[in-house]
Amino acid sequence: MALALSEPVNQANNGRWSDFGIRLASAAVLSPIALLALWYGGLAWTALIIVALVGLGTEWARLAGYEMLSPMTLLMAVGMAGAALLAMLAGFAAGFGVLLLLSLAVWRLAGRFTAAGVPYAGIGGLALLWLRLQPTTGLRDTLFLVVVVWATDVGAYLVGRVIGGVKLAPKISPGKTWSGSAGGLLIGAFTGALMTRGMHGIDWWALIPAGLLSFFAQAGDLLESAVKRRLGVKDSGATIPGHGGLFDRLDGFLAAAPLAALLALYAQGGLPLWR
Repeated sequence: MALALSEPVNQANNGRWSDFGIRLASAAVLSPIALLALWYGGLAWTALIIVALVGLGTEWARLAGYEMLSPMTLLMAVGMAGAALLAMLAGFAAGFGVLLLLSLAVWRLAGRFTAAGVPYAGIGGLALLWLRLQPTTGLRDTLFLVVVVWATDVGAYLVGRVIGGVKLAPKISPGKTWSGSAGGLLIGAFTGALMTRGMHGIDWWALIPAGLLSFFAQAGDLLESAVKRRLGVKDSGATIPGHGGLFDRLDGFLAAAPLAALLALYAQGGLPLWR
């Protein structure tokens, strides 16, 4: 009986799980680096964000049709990294000001689509930087965001492949299903709520902000899929084996980080963002 079913089952499994091993290997290498930078904060986290913004700026310019070493690619990469560096040195108002000026300059030189990559990557990047650098709650809040987005991503991936079913947005991202989206939302929300109390049960109030961040992370994933669909490409790049480009890996963070920063700003006074 097992032999009779082996061929179609293997074919289905190979298609459904073909990228799981390489995705897992990439995550095993990159996740500890990100977590160490998150733990140490300060210059380590700032350096990680700057490197990410250089990569995102380069990747978006490439998606817009520019060569790796073209003046526009260098302007995007250096400009967004400069915004993060200036935010550290002169305050975040200055950093966002640089993003605005860079967006206008790129729009003038290269058009709306190329310019859209500046706020798309830059706002999320500066939000991640600001969130971690808060003196009292920075580590807790950023770790909460990271856990929720990672749990959402893993939950949606696993549930979607195990259950399958009706497609979520077949014209935008044919691989995503309603079951995967719901699984990612539930797993992301409950994992975040569990993280807030460690081994002491679940913080039910934390389900609301965790669910919101999970929803925004999935919306960011769909937005990036829509961009790739418009451009006719499978991945935003080939930076991370099994994941594609940096936008493919960070799309959820870029959408959820500004919301996390707003929640943290609202909860100022030493309270974590889920209060």
